[in-house]
Amino acid sequence: MSTAPRLTALDALHRSLGATMTDFAGWDMPLRYASERDEHNAVRTRAGLFDLSHMGEITVTGPQAVDLLDYALVGNISTVGNGRARYTMICQEDGGILDDLIVYRLGETEYMVVANASNAQIVLDALVARSEGFDAEVRDDRDAYALIAVQGPESPGILKSVTDADLDGLKYYAGLPGTVAGVPALIARTGYTGEDGFELFLKPEHAEGVWKALTEAGAGVGLIPCGLSCRDTLRLEAGMPLYGHELTTALTPFDAGLGRVVKFEKPGDFVGREALEAAAGRAETAPPRKLVGLVAEGRRVPRAGFQVVAGGEVVGEITSGAPSPTLGKPIAMAYVDAAHAAPGTAGVGVDIRGTHEPYEVVALPFYKRQK
Repeated sequence: MSTAPRLTALDALHRSLGATMTDFAGWDMPLRYASERDEHNAVRTRAGLFDLSHMGEITVTGPQAVDLLDYALVGNISTVGNGRARYTMICQEDGGILDDLIVYRLGETEYMVVANASNAQIVLDALVARSEGFDAEVRDDRDAYALIAVQGPESPGILKSVTDADLDGLKYYAGLPGTVAGVPALIARTGYTGEDGFELFLKPEHAEGVWKALTEAGAGVGLIPCGLSCRDTLRLEAGMPLYGHELTTALTPFDAGLGRVVKFEKPGDFVGREALEAAAGRAETAPPRKLVGLVAEGRRVPRAGFQVVAGGEVVGEITSGAPSPTLGKPIAMAYVDAAHAAPGTAGVGVDIRGTHEPYEVVALPFYKRQK
């Protein structure tokens, strides 16, 4: 078996731009092009261009496609309108989170499930296994798509200049077919940065031309290419969970504070229903640790796995931490005991190599864009 990382259709272009590359979930991906801080700030104030072709696209089609998805996932997919998208999760029988997903309804009986790169094969295998007995086909379409995202306040104007699609009429969490730079694409108003923006699903052979057209269209308003490193600080500021950090198989959606994605009212059974009903009941009577934001009073950056402390006791654990370019301070997300989860709780710190550094507990997200 070859262990060489997979290359996206834009690999040569990234290298020509001087990107620092890294192995991410088996793919060679751009970590940064120049300065992570500059890339982060560009997305917050102007626009950034991302290659997200490592994400896992899985197509589900057939007369019972929606029945399969309602059974396999925790969300109510039957209420997703044509051209709309839904954030949801796929769980184990015991309620543990296998992955968080976006499901796009592309047609009457056609859906696209987008999984995280690190879990794409796991999600594909689970959907195939769960499709038994349904008149539906599960298809691995990871090689059929390149995925380019343009994110930031200038992104609508940039994309408008190279597409015939009605972007003004495209709502958040919706997608529509159109052409971008003269080639067909699914244009979705989704993203993982906390900013307005678009994700463009297109054929791999069209990726380089679309990237160059967007680069040209955005040159006058400060668009720059962005890597995975600033994508992580952007999503952290926006309080968005990352699988393997805030979400794991050891947690149910209720443990993660995302019980709202579980739809018990939908008809029929679904995988994990019984365990999730029990988890929902536990969350009511004995609240689990709560996901909170932490802002440093000093300069030391907490990392995943560091302990949150109060009064000499361990009261939680960091799941993600990084310097925040927008706040100008280190920030973190952490699961902490309910007694220490209220914003402003005094005496909370993080154990950073034996020193208890003071941190302020804040409500998530750290950053919310002005509409």
